[in-house]
Amino acid sequence: MRVLIVGGGGREHAIAASVVKSKKCDKLFCAPGNAGIAALAECVPIGVMEFDKLKEFAVKENIDFVIVAPDDPLAAGLVDVFEEAGIKAFGPRKNAAILEGSKAFSKDLMKKYDIPTAEYENFDDAAAALEYLKNVQYPIVLKADGLALGKGVLICMNADEAVAGVKEIMEDKKFGNAGNRMVIEQFMTGREVSVLTFTDGRTIRVMASAQDHKRAKDNDEGLNTGGMGTFSPSPFYTDEVHDFCMKNIYQPTVDAMAKEGRTFKGVIFFGLMLTPQGPKVLEYNARFGDPEAQVVLPRMENDLLEVMEACVDGTLDKIELSFKKDAAVCVVLASDGYPLSYEKGKVISGLDKFDGKEDYFCFHAGTKFSDDKKVLTNGGRVLGITALGSDLKEARRKAYEATEWVVFDNKYLRHDIGKAIDDV
Repeated sequence: MRVLIVGGGGREHAIAASVVKSKKCDKLFCAPGNAGIAALAECVPIGVMEFDKLKEFAVKENIDFVIVAPDDPLAAGLVDVFEEAGIKAFGPRKNAAILEGSKAFSKDLMKKYDIPTAEYENFDDAAAALEYLKNVQYPIVLKADGLALGKGVLICMNADEAVAGVKEIMEDKKFGNAGNRMVIEQFMTGREVSVLTFTDGRTIRVMASAQDHKRAKDNDEGLNTGGMGTFSPSPFYTDEVHDFCMKNIYQPTVDAMAKEGRTFKGVIFFGLMLTPQGPKVLEYNARFGDPEAQVVLPRMENDLLEVMEACVDGTLDKIELSFKKDAAVCVVLASDGYPLSYEKGKVISGLDKFDGKEDYFCFHAGTKFSDDKKVLTNGGRVLGITALGSDLKEARRKAYEATEWVVFDNKYLRHDIGKAIDDV
């Protein structure tokens, strides 16, 4: 098959690294791709929201299968565009991608179908939100309704912070139109776990668990980011937790979307909080997490393209997923100053040290080529350094060892990714 991946970050590099190994993949393209993906696929300079250009390219190049990876084009209906052109596309259609595209929708869906989540209220009006905040217990969580690059969530410890948060989201529009509506929800405590799943709209298959680290600085301090590192599997995701979630969260979500006339095909990411009262849903994503994909996909033993085809064709019940017993840890190398302001265009060296090493991966997130073909930084999150190990501690040691191979000005990383596993 001739395959096109839409996207250009670390998640897309991880997907490309798996897809290119598929016996079904004859030729791989990526739009727009990055300097790392270029080693695996032919990169084409088309943006993820340039729907007409993407469709024209796919038709012209006789693309058989498209993988739409990022949230924005999914929410805006890119899968629908390819399907209307007669091209198979992996990912939810627009009416199903709303599961991530609107937090208010997803919270209402969970309430309607008794899927465990935090208590909440939705607001279209800042004044009404401020009035509601006069009678809540703190801390409280404010969430911009729409897509905000993983950053539209504010945890407010007191009334002053909450009032400032409403102004930030709904009045100042810090997250743009994503803040036209807002969810105010109860603050939950417990361990966070990320679980990625494949679904064809009826059957659901659960991938390996993971745990992300969202804050910019060590000890979970600093601003929320798109993710500074992750590990898989989570030692806190036990068989008991899995069985509860299959019965009360995973399958009910797939069934609920089907009942609502929004059949979901693709990846559902379940952000879970393991509370004292049991697992509850923090959030849904309608695609692979980033950087969760960077630790889950290297552990996956299945042919990824085969699994994705089964999701599109409705035959996922014929597939059982298999994962390596090895653990994986990913440490993000960022540009200092991320997620606010940071410099780009710094030369990256040391990437050749990953060549030929099976247990080490360097996934490019924000990179590009210079005119003389040097690899340059081109984003806040630059690289995802991933290592496999016999257990999480070994994988963590190896990942941090590998972060030292890579050099660029302004390099920044957290030093405590996976530290929670030391408590187990």
